[in-house]
Amino acid sequence: MRVVIAEDSVLLQAGLARLLGLAGIDVAATVGDAETLLAAVAEHRPDAVIVDVRMPPTHTDEGVKAALVIRRQWPAVAVLILSQYVEERYAADLLSANTSKVGYLLKDRVADVAEFVDALHRVAGGGTALDPEVVAQLLLRHTSDPLDRLTRREREVLTLMAQGHANADIARTLGISDSAVAKHINAIFAKLDLAPGDGDRRVLAVLRFLAR
Repeated sequence: MRVVIAEDSVLLQAGLARLLGLAGIDVAATVGDAETLLAAVAEHRPDAVIVDVRMPPTHTDEGVKAALVIRRQWPAVAVLILSQYVEERYAADLLSANTSKVGYLLKDRVADVAEFVDALHRVAGGGTALDPEVVAQLLLRHTSDPLDRLTRREREVLTLMAQGHANADIARTLGISDSAVAKHINAIFAKLDLAPGDGDRRVLAVLRFLAR
């Protein structure tokens, strides 16, 4: 099997390449952004690609958008998405047209090498590999209010957003880092189905919270 890895973390990119190499899988290319990923797929025509959801330049949804392009232009290429946390909107987008040759796993699963390699082989062979947390969130997506998907911490962040606090104020109030606040806010946007092109997502998220 030949794969292309798209991951902007140099450390994780190198770790994945080494892990797959030891498993007898040929890594045709490693790239750090979506544009280079599409060029690598066009050049190498791999059996599968491993793609991070968030990549440069905005670190929002470049990876999943590239995955959707690959699904349309090179349907023979399997796509395995890796994500730091569950973003069910993107999982649903990937699965909406065709459930074959697609996988969506949390990055924590990479630690179980045998399970990860098995998932990659399964996806490349035409199957599906979905993280149990992804399945749970997709089920929740169809059975509850979007606000019910938020974790306790995400709800705390959204409450402070509704009170007009900036990210730095939220970080001080909750005793967490600015980057952690940004990650929680991105998770809130994803769980409330607010895409980057939906306007001022911060305002929209607050309005949904206040309207409940």
